[in-house]
Formats: sequence, C-alpha cells, structure tokens
Amino acid sequence: MSPVQIKICGITNVRDAEACVELGAQMIGLNLYPGSPRYVEPEVARQIVETIPANVRAVGVFGDGNVNSVRKAANTAGVRCVQLHGDFSPETGRELAREFQVIRAFSTHEGYRPEDVSSFPECDVLIDAHHPKLRGGTGLACDWSAARATLPFARFLILSGGLNTQSVGRAIAAVTPHAVDVCSGVESAPRAKNHRAIKDFIAAVRIAERFIDASSLR
Repeated sequence: MSPVQIKICGITNVRDAEACVELGAQMIGLNLYPGSPRYVEPEVARQIVETIPANVRAVGVFGDGNVNSVRKAANTAGVRCVQLHGDFSPETGRELAREFQVIRAFSTHEGYRPEDVSSFPECDVLIDAHHPKLRGGTGLACDWSAARATLPFARFLILSGGLNTQSVGRAIAAVTPHAVDVCSGVESAPRAKNHRAIKDFIAAVRIAERFIDASSLR
C-alpha cells in the first residue's frame, strides 16, 4: 500500500500550520468559504501559506461561488489547489483545472452514486459526510462502503468525515483511500487545533498502513 497522504483542514493561523508541517502532514486546508466557522480571509490565508514549504500543499476550501470568485480568492490566498463543496458543475471543475489542482467534494447522502464522480475526470475526489446545512467539519462519519465503491471512479480519493485517532485505522482498512482528511477530530475547539491530537492522528495513520502491508504479505 502506498503511503496515505494526510490533510489537516480548518487551519486558521500560522502556529497550527507550522505544527502540521512539523508533524508530517502533506496538505493543509484553509476555509475560504465565509459560511464556515473556520473561515479565514484570503489575505490572512496568504500569510499562512507563505510560512509552509513548497512540498506541503495548501488547499483553499470553497462552499459556493463561480469560476471568477474562486479564482480571485485562490490567487489572493496564494493557493494552487482548490476544494469545491456544494453545487459546482463539471464545467466549473474543468475550467478551474486549467489553472489549479482541483478536489471535488461529494457527500454520501441518500442519493449519492459512486459513479457520479466520473463527471469530474480532471479532479481529485473527496468523500465526506452529508449534513443538511454545513459543508465539512461536522464531525459526522461518511458512509465508508460508499467511499470504497467510489475508488474505481476516482483517480485520487481523499476520505473525510468524522475521522479521529480512534477511527482512522478502521477507516483506512475499510476504504483504502489515497489520503485522509481530518478537521474537528484534531481540535480542542473550532479554530483551535490540538497539536498532540494531530501527532496521534498521524501516528495512527502510519500504524494502519503497516498493519495493512503486513496483512497483504500473509
């Protein structure tokens, strides 16, 4: 099994961003959606982005908008990867993919069909839990079986939704994603990351990888 990449989402300050990097995360998420309790203004996001090394991907998270509004906020923030929640169309994903790496988020609601992600071939895919009002960071678990069924249709799959140190190992075993995304599972409170929780979460991911690799050799 290839190493599972780790994305810590909902970063709001330089100190937390630096801790994520030092502890081994490959991606950080910056919520550029004003409706999020973890929203950061694009100018503040840029200050955070400028402190992290180039090999750590800064992801701008959007809950709505159009090509122009996403492009403007992403460029102001200095991010080269955008994550799209909500009602973004395949055409919007295709247009943004000309300039950015794009992650299209899907929630495992009752009408979710794994094959729907095929409409976004230029995008990586993030599978999250469904919430009627909130877009990410809810602490709710997604449907792991639906996430696993999405793998054949996704070039790169990120598993999100209620993950924490206790659940991430089971989630990786059930889904075998390319990456995992955590937000509320490593927080003391919204906007306040718990650095010990981040360290423990990353350690749990690496233990799960070793267990799966060892199992595959039996």
